[in-house]
Amino acid sequence: MLIAAARAAQVNETAIAIFIDEVQYLSQTDLAALIVAIHRVGRKALPLIVLGAGLPQLAALAGEAKSSAERLFDYPDVGPLRDEAAANAIRAPVEREGVAITQDALNLIVDRTNGYPYFLQEWGAHAWNAADRSPIGDDDVRRADDAVLRQLDNGFFRVRLDRLTPREKDYMRAMAELGPGPHRSGEIAQAMQIDVTTAGPLRNGLIEKGMIYSPQHGDTAFTVPMFDEFMRRSIPDWKAPAQGGSKPEGSRPPRRRRS
Repeated sequence: MLIAAARAAQVNETAIAIFIDEVQYLSQTDLAALIVAIHRVGRKALPLIVLGAGLPQLAALAGEAKSSAERLFDYPDVGPLRDEAAANAIRAPVEREGVAITQDALNLIVDRTNGYPYFLQEWGAHAWNAADRSPIGDDDVRRADDAVLRQLDNGFFRVRLDRLTPREKDYMRAMAELGPGPHRSGEIAQAMQIDVTTAGPLRNGLIEKGMIYSPQHGDTAFTVPMFDEFMRRSIPDWKAPAQGGSKPEGSRPPRRRRS
């Protein structure tokens, strides 16, 4: 299908670009099929390009799906906005509406959001609503804090938490107890009071669900900023599960010895 479409584009002296978001949720079979198709299009020098976006484990997933993936794609890292770009993302639309915003307010929004684009949208919108005159000041940003956190907790963060099993929530809460991260896998297992081999399947399941990723071997980090703060707000009085409740699924009680 991609070859047929690309040939049609070539005949019409144009090109096709396909954009795919959240590529990490493709099954290995579908991702492998996509890689093979792109490879064939490339070998025929047809005018079709695919741009995919996903979580940091995307390069590893592509390599596992098909060994040729490392030759077909570039993997540029798209992280949070730098301070100047984050501030301009707020300042520019405000000024287009004939309103001013103080540098202190911009600095506070950048600090609150860590440059994460969606959080910039939320803090910018709620700071605008909180202000009753121009310029928007840092006091307006502080007044907006509670509304922003409610919005994020009830929507952005909650929909992710609700996808998890109770044991996966324990893993995430143990991570949050240690701070924003990244954290060593052994430290998280220790916080849960379980061994690393028991924690391993939980970690793998959370990576597959896009909740965490491994920035380097043995390290674990949240895929979105501020999730540690949300977990502490959501489960404030968390304690590591009792050892009896931390057995992996399918484990059996020890057999009694015969006298």
